[in-house]
Amino acid sequence: MPKKVELEGRSRAPKGHFVVYVGNEMKRFVVPTSYLKSPIFQELLDKAAEEFGFDNQNGIVLPCDESTFNRLTAFLAKHHS
Repeated sequence: MPKKVELEGRSRAPKGHFVVYVGNEMKRFVVPTSYLKSPIFQELLDKAAEEFGFDNQNGIVLPCDESTFNRLTAFLAKHHS
C-alpha cells in the first residue's frame, strides 16, 4: 500500500514518487506516482494549474491546506495502489 512520505532537505524524490508543496508554508511532500491515476488528485492538479500555471519555478504547488492534503493522501493510501 503506498504511503505519503514527508522528507526534508532532499532534492529528488525516490523512483516512483514525485514532490508537491502544500499550504501557506509550502511544506514539501513526496507522494507515489500511483496517485496520478486518482480523479480526485487529478482535479487538485488541475486547480493547481489554473491557480499557478504550468511555468511555476517552485515545483508543483497544490492549492489546499496541509490538513486537507493529509486527509486526501490518507484516503488515497487506502483506496489506490
